Amino acid sequence: MAQPPDSFGALDAIERPRTSFPPLSPPILETSGRTVETPVSARRRTHTLRFLLAAFGPGIMVMLADTDAGSIVTASQSGAQWGYRMIPPLIALVAVLYLVQEMTVRLGIVTGKGHGELIRERFGTGWACLSVGTLFLAAMGALVTEFAAISGVGQLFGVPPLVAVGMAVGTLIVLGLTSSYGRVERVGIAVGLFELFFIPAALMAHPDAGTVGKQLLTTPFTDRDYLFLLAANVGAVIMPWMVFYQQGAVIDKRLGVRHLKGARLDTLLGSVMTQVIMIAVVVATAATIGLSGGHRSLNSIQEIATALQPFLGWTGARLVFGLGMLGAAFVAALVVSVASAWAVGEALGTPHSLNHRVAEARWFYLAYVLALAGGAAVVLSGIPLVSLTINIEVMNALLLPLVLGFLLALEAKALPPDLRMRGLRKYVTWLSSSAVMAFGVFMAARLLLGG
Repeated sequence: MAQPPDSFGALDAIERPRTSFPPLSPPILETSGRTVETPVSARRRTHTLRFLLAAFGPGIMVMLADTDAGSIVTASQSGAQWGYRMIPPLIALVAVLYLVQEMTVRLGIVTGKGHGELIRERFGTGWACLSVGTLFLAAMGALVTEFAAISGVGQLFGVPPLVAVGMAVGTLIVLGLTSSYGRVERVGIAVGLFELFFIPAALMAHPDAGTVGKQLLTTPFTDRDYLFLLAANVGAVIMPWMVFYQQGAVIDKRLGVRHLKGARLDTLLGSVMTQVIMIAVVVATAATIGLSGGHRSLNSIQEIATALQPFLGWTGARLVFGLGMLGAAFVAALVVSVASAWAVGEALGTPHSLNHRVAEARWFYLAYVLALAGGAAVVLSGIPLVSLTINIEVMNALLLPLVLGFLLALEAKALPPDLRMRGLRKYVTWLSSSAVMAFGVFMAARLLLGG
């Protein structure tokens, strides 16, 4: 994959002093008509590759979490109701994801401080507590969605909700309390990659190429119902906890400015991966459930799996789709709970790192455990989840202007002038962020008004 262009002029100037390579005579030698790379040039290439690979992880993990249970259901509804017509916007959203999350990468790597900590320093403790408090509520709502999905997957295989959710919560708590950041990242990515099962599910659905091509060119932007579902897809792209997580992750991973290029590639790869997964879900449902027309609504994992079974069979509908949903819900629950704990620690100014022992960061780990236990308790309590999910979507949508507004303000204030956005990149980022915020407010208003 091509590396995104580096528009920050000072980056090379910052990175060069960190590389201790002596001046060279020609790095490439001509010997009998053959081009031979010198040992020093080879070492430089290996050194650069090592820094690129060392930065990989946070972007892929947060993007796998972005394709969470709620996003999967939204993508399933998109395919069932509108066929392949939602695919062009999903492709366009790759750029939005990358531009927003790349700002968090720069802020974390250059300042060495988390999102909540920067808000506290730049705007005061009150604003930090407001931002973190609303984030924690939104994260709790997200955890309810993830554990409800895990419960649904368990029911597909005959596992009672108490057992399925209990095992997931226990695993997440043990993982967080006994691991370093590196181990948490490795486990999260390994389980999150189960989402790739959605790709063979899409292939097993045998989409018709002619229908795909026709519907890609007939996007109904004038239809109010389509616009409403489009707003839901846009709102599912940028989650408030994603900003807090990735900025904290590059710090816990101990990345420096020399890793910035690799971190950008990591973020770009994750942005493409999450949208490919979303498109695969759209294709799987459009090529099967969508064939019957009628704009069918899907609201649970059981409904999706049951509707897919006549087309994909037991293996495709339950095993493939179920494992994909399980991976999505697990990695999202992990990322959301860690992001919440980081945010609390940053706002309070207390130790907040997965690399700390429990005794060194009590408040951080307490917030982590409480978030997981609270989300699981709501799912297992029997509270009607339909109305609760609507309220969660409204809250997340209303939170977007606050989170993205702070992110844009911090990018303009907390970074050195030479590492801030400028020119066309700045205007495109501001415009795309404004569009995301506008869609979020639009979706919230429609839900509040019952439209």
